[in-house]
Amino acid sequence: QVRLLESGGGSLQPGGSLRLSCAVSGDTISRYCMAWFRQAPGKEREGVAKINTVGDPGYADSVKGRFTISKDNVKNTLYLQMSSLKPEDNAMYYCVARSASYCYLASWYQYNYRGQGTQVTVSS
Repeated sequence: QVRLLESGGGSLQPGGSLRLSCAVSGDTISRYCMAWFRQAPGKEREGVAKINTVGDPGYADSVKGRFTISKDNVKNTLYLQMSSLKPEDNAMYYCVARSASYCYLASWYQYNYRGQGTQVTVSS
């Protein structure tokens, strides 16, 4: 069974940087299209970044230029490097995996596996 375990969340001030990690167990990450979603209190869940099986990334407009998604096939780990953080980035961040070579940020439900989430709090 595939398991996703996020880590790296925390509290920081606007303008700061943070790197989230998602450790994948039960299968090799290279077989999945991976993504990060987030959900803030009272708001809809939002797809933030994705990376397909060959390593091509995609980003939501809200984070383009500030966030970078990457993966390490040897460590079987997905990353999200976040910089220039804003209060509107305050959310629970989830790692998700789809058993396909491609995926979309528009739909959470296409993903086969999801982690429990890690909280990112951006506040002055």
